[in-house]
Amino acid sequence: MTLHQTIKQHTKEAMIAKDELKKLVLRGIQAEMQKELIAKKSSENEGGDEEIMAIIKKLVKQRKDSIEQFTKGNRPDLAEIETNELAILSAYVPPSMSKEDILKVAEAKKAELGITDKKDAGKLIGAISKELKGKAEGSDIKEVVDNLL
Repeated sequence: MTLHQTIKQHTKEAMIAKDELKKLVLRGIQAEMQKELIAKKSSENEGGDEEIMAIIKKLVKQRKDSIEQFTKGNRPDLAEIETNELAILSAYVPPSMSKEDILKVAEAKKAELGITDKKDAGKLIGAISKELKGKAEGSDIKEVVDNLL
């Protein structure tokens, strides 16, 4: 079952269970997928799993930013709603690699590329990001590289 089909199935289940929040979040994912297909002028009915995962990660990042802003703005009621939505979205995102695992890859790439100076950090981050695409957060990769160099 593809990720798109899974989301559709879970949307139906949320409707049957009358889980309004989950239904709203899953429909939001489907709306974003539809926008993406229209923007690409794709003739397919659904996007691939990688495209859908990118959309979900974008929505997760939006929720995290909103939670931060609502917390700073002293709006715990809105932050709680965003937190609940984030929990639903997070169920569809695979866990990120730990910093220790990223460090192992970073050390190998550093040796492979022969990087010894901090001025080549961008090149190293790019190479690691390419290898770990979708498996690790960019901010974690940057932090590991900064500590490594």
